[in-house]
Amino acid sequence: MHKHREHLHGHHHADMISVEDARERILGFFSQLGTEERAISDALGQVLTEDIVGKFDVPPWDNSAMDGYALQAPDIADAHPDAPVTLDVIGSIAAGDVPSQSVKQGAAIRIMTGAPLPDGADAVVPFEDTDEGERGMGGQTPDEISVRIPVPPGGNVRPAGGDIAAGTTVIEAGTVLRASEIGVLASLGFGTVKVIRRPVAAILATGNELIEPSEAYQPGKIYNSNSYGVAAAVHASGGIPKRLGIARDTVESISAALQEGMAEADVVISTAGVSKGDYDLVKDVLAQHGRIELWSVRMRPAKPLAFGMLSGNDGRQVPLLGLPGNPVSSLVAFEQLGRPALYKMMGRGDFERPTVQAVLEEPIHNYDARRVYARAIVSKRNGTYYARLTGEQGSNVLTSMSRANGLAICPEDDPVKQAGEVVTVQMTDWPESVF
Repeated sequence: MHKHREHLHGHHHADMISVEDARERILGFFSQLGTEERAISDALGQVLTEDIVGKFDVPPWDNSAMDGYALQAPDIADAHPDAPVTLDVIGSIAAGDVPSQSVKQGAAIRIMTGAPLPDGADAVVPFEDTDEGERGMGGQTPDEISVRIPVPPGGNVRPAGGDIAAGTTVIEAGTVLRASEIGVLASLGFGTVKVIRRPVAAILATGNELIEPSEAYQPGKIYNSNSYGVAAAVHASGGIPKRLGIARDTVESISAALQEGMAEADVVISTAGVSKGDYDLVKDVLAQHGRIELWSVRMRPAKPLAFGMLSGNDGRQVPLLGLPGNPVSSLVAFEQLGRPALYKMMGRGDFERPTVQAVLEEPIHNYDARRVYARAIVSKRNGTYYARLTGEQGSNVLTSMSRANGLAICPEDDPVKQAGEVVTVQMTDWPESVF
């Protein structure tokens, strides 16, 4: 029975390609983009193209790890709460000050956290281990101070170069800049940095029935959600979305919009016009202006997909990814096929989402031997991940995506994943509730 079913399924899908095959073919048309110099405040998520070398020691000088008193450790070697050691206080140093005095035997300088350690001092004793509070000075510098405990040489001192030694590579080329790397760049005095530029994705919606969200509702019309959803997905992936608006269902309208859109784009993403009932308009346009393949991908949602190279009037060629028109399909297809292409252009290979193994709370039915990406909510209870579906899974039900934090996978040749079975879930979001 099982063999027979597979045979039937296989026969039915002879012309289908796997998600991996589609992704591999698509990625073959993309390559890493060039380098730009970018303000560090705008470089989050971009990939470094240069090694970042420390220009100086960080910190540049020995500095205090505490608010307290800088002194010579041997002076207080015998200090004890019952037998404190009293030292002369000869000055104070705030963070940002350059010390002008040096510490001699029997003396101390009041010092704040981060301030440079004065010459002669080799340790800092914190305020709370002295009698400063009892002297009632209210934060003023006393003339002398009694120290109740010993501190070893180097105690509460951050050595120069302890974070970064001058001349060492701090961040390597190829690193994706996160918040922490941006902070390191700033600490080294880098205002700008060389990175791979962000890809520009031109996004075109096609359809006679579409109107923009800002327009008044009209009977028979549909608000253009795809352009905004896909644009946001591009932005979230690190790209720069450029919405081209709506083209009508004519070759002329689509051609004109694509020619305009590809001028400054690294990829053009269209939605609708790719399925068998759509007059294959996007395919017709590409046939006139480049080369195109129209695929059936063995996935649900998002079976129909167009991909090809657009030729501009100036001879420039730009890849076009034609996503299906159903809003859920366009977002799922972008997740599996568009996001990896943006990542490749950005010099990032890490497009794979984290996955979890989760216990299904209701079945996923697979009617026609495609890989099902079911919109799911993953939660964690008693250390185990559970996945429940987000209701009606029709590819027109966009709220099924907005309620989901992951895509639960039913493999191609499984007719059903039953409740209680463990499935792989691609986590498209990591909500706090999952941890």
